[in-house]
Amino acid sequence: MKLVAGVAAVVLALTLAAPVPAQQPAPTLYKRLGGYDAMAAVTDDFLRRLTSDPGFARFFSGHSTDSLKKIRQLIVDQLCAATGGPCVYIGRDMKTSHAGLGITEKDWDASVRHLTATLDELNVPAKEKTEVLTAISGLKKDIVEKP
Repeated sequence: MKLVAGVAAVVLALTLAAPVPAQQPAPTLYKRLGGYDAMAAVTDDFLRRLTSDPGFARFFSGHSTDSLKKIRQLIVDQLCAATGGPCVYIGRDMKTSHAGLGITEKDWDASVRHLTATLDELNVPAKEKTEVLTAISGLKKDIVEKP
């Protein structure tokens, strides 16, 4: 009986000591999109579309080249952080950043069309595209001021 108990104790000890295969966490949206370079590519294409759209001229006219670069970097950092990447967004909150610009539902819808076109242009898979657009939709209440 002692031998059986001793063998059982050894088997139990070996079982408990055996390494358990670690489950890999699901890759973040940031990783699935392609990391920092992908965030920069999305931002560059999206901003190109916005700044070349006459309907958005009132939002970008008067900005210096340096100011536009700062806006670009803030968008890259915000997108990176929002998708689970290692970036830290140091900009103002969306309500403060967009206050007084008079952004309408129509402006919002046009910007979403531009972002969707960017994601399509860069061949972002449907699942990830939906996740990006869902995340962005949460900002609408702080950006749109007029129906």
